[in-house]
Amino acid sequence: MFELGPSTRQELARHTGLSPATVATLVTEFLAEAVLRIASVERNTGGRPQERLTIDPDRGRIVGVDVAETYVDATLYDLALGVLGHGEVALDEEENDPGYVIDGIVRAVGTAVGAGGLDRERVIGVGVSMPGHVHPDAGVSVFAPNWDWHDVPVEKMLEKVLPVPVYVDNPLKAVVLSEMWFGVGSVVDSMAVINLGTGVGAGVAVDGSLIRGTTNNAGEWGHTLLQLDGRQCRCGRRGCVEAYVGAPGLRATLTEIDPRHPALRRSGQRDFVAAVADGLAADDPALSALALRTSRYLAAAIGDLVNLLNIPHVTLTGWASHALAEWLVPAVCEELPRHVMPGSLSALTVEPSQVSGNAVALGMAAFTLQRFLDRLGLAGPAGTRPRRDPEHIG
Repeated sequence: MFELGPSTRQELARHTGLSPATVATLVTEFLAEAVLRIASVERNTGGRPQERLTIDPDRGRIVGVDVAETYVDATLYDLALGVLGHGEVALDEEENDPGYVIDGIVRAVGTAVGAGGLDRERVIGVGVSMPGHVHPDAGVSVFAPNWDWHDVPVEKMLEKVLPVPVYVDNPLKAVVLSEMWFGVGSVVDSMAVINLGTGVGAGVAVDGSLIRGTTNNAGEWGHTLLQLDGRQCRCGRRGCVEAYVGAPGLRATLTEIDPRHPALRRSGQRDFVAAVADGLAADDPALSALALRTSRYLAAAIGDLVNLLNIPHVTLTGWASHALAEWLVPAVCEELPRHVMPGSLSALTVEPSQVSGNAVALGMAAFTLQRFLDRLGLAGPAGTRPRRDPEHIG
């Protein structure tokens, strides 16, 4: 329904590959729960009238929340995942108390709901992405190296102050679900979605299913090795990908190139990356050298990922990627032939994400929608995209 828009039962059957009887049963159940509604009735000459169905956006409201080291970004959606409101709260990079972060989440959610002009009673769920290792079934932040968190019960803490169901997961899982539902998932079923910010990681989907790993820790590509005995990473190891292509890694590289560069005087990570983007637009030679060196690091790390998984599509997302993609992506694509095996390179596409808005918040809203449907007895497996007719993929 998200992909097709308003559809007849026959169109849904053709698109999903499900039998007409199965589609009819599912539609009846969704209509009974007011998740779908009849958008129009088409009267064809000589045939039975056909109902065109659509998701009912007014069935409820969902908040998707992206929590990072420097901010909390909350977006209010209707049930069709249309954006209704937004709220953002800055976080102090040096403050790691769980209560401080929880308060920031609550304030961002309140701002988003208020911007949407409705009462919290209409919110059917809040999906919260937390950096690091997250156990979604328990709602626990198992380990967040940036804050030195261990086994923090985020979901329970939030449900004490937010009177709605809360779902907690990892941003890498959220970004890949948003691509599966609203991005390149319309043309490919296997992909990696690389999230670039303070930290870096890769959400992975294979054959239409999100890869979580045994403990939901799959995708920590940022903590794979780029340089033996290289830079210190915040995870405790040396030479990780994150230490070179995360925002602090960009600062370290620029310090090596030009330790007196004025961009280094920017204290905040996002301010620093914004200064880098401005300098690249002005053809600053030191920042051009930074972009070139970073593209080599990134291409080498992407090459390892592609050689391992033989995936056909890599998408870049995240706030640092959005700021620098104009310069990084062409340079990365030029460098990739030096790092990707020829058999994988011929089918490979690397490009910026085309998903609009905050992909992490959108993915968390999609997860929360799945949880809501599960409570109604309507959901399929979490972390998948619907089956499609192979002709549609081609």
